[in-house]
Amino acid sequence: MPKFAANLSFLFADRPFSERFAAAAAAGFQGVEYLFPYDWPAHDVADWLRDADVEQVLFNLPPGDWAAGERGLACLPHRQGEFAESVEQALDYAMILDCERVHCMAGLRPAGHDEAELEATYVANLRHAADRFATIGATVTIEPINSRIDMPGYWLDGVDKAIRLLDAVDRDNVKLQLDLYHAQIIQGDLARTLEAHIGRIGHVQIADNPGRHEPGSGEINYPFLFGLLDRLGYAGWVGCEYKPLTTTEAGLGWLPR
Repeated sequence: MPKFAANLSFLFADRPFSERFAAAAAAGFQGVEYLFPYDWPAHDVADWLRDADVEQVLFNLPPGDWAAGERGLACLPHRQGEFAESVEQALDYAMILDCERVHCMAGLRPAGHDEAELEATYVANLRHAADRFATIGATVTIEPINSRIDMPGYWLDGVDKAIRLLDAVDRDNVKLQLDLYHAQIIQGDLARTLEAHIGRIGHVQIADNPGRHEPGSGEINYPFLFGLLDRLGYAGWVGCEYKPLTTTEAGLGWLPR
C-alpha cells in the first residue's frame, strides 16, 4: 500500500500544533505534511518531528499574505523579488526539517495582466526555485487546485495546464503534485489521469468528494485508486489533506483497511 502522511493543517486540529506530530504517530502515520511551518521556529518543528519519530514529507512555500487572501506568488508579475525571498525562507526550513519536497503555490490570477505574462513569470520563478532546491537534492511540486469551489481565481487550475508548465519549466526536480480531490472536481477520470502522468507525479494528496472529508465518505473509489498506485509502481507519499467529518480518530477507519 502507499505510504500515508497526515496533513497536520487538517488532521488532529483539536490539539495545539506541537502535539499533532505525536498524535499522527500514535495513529499509525510515519510521515507528516502541513500548509506552512513559518509561525514556529524551524528547530522547534525539528524537535517535534524527532520526538514523534515521523518524517517531514512536504510543506508549502510562503504564499504571500494568506490572511489577506493571497494564495501564492509564483505567477504574480512585479513580485519576483518577494518570491525569491520566499524561496530562501523555505529552503532554510527544508534543510533544518530534512524535507525533500516543497509545494510552490501559483497564486490567484491578477487583474490587468495577460496570460503570456503570467506564464512567463511563473516559469521563470519555478526555474529559480528548482535550481535553489536542487542544491539540497529537493523537489519542487506544482499542484492544480480547483478554482470552481475551493479556490476561486486560482491560476493553476488544470491538470493538462500543469503538465504543459512542467514541460516549459524543464527541470528534473519539478514534479506534479496530484491532489485527487481537486482532480476529481477539475476533470474526473482519475484512473486514466494517474496512468497518463504517473512518471511526472512527485506527490499525491487525497480527500473524498463532495465535502473534502475522509476516504469512504463520498464518491471516489479510493481502495481501487490505492491499488492502482501500487500497480503503477508509485513509491512516493500520499498526503491525507482532508477535513474529518467528526474527529480525526473517528474518521480513520479507512486507514487500516
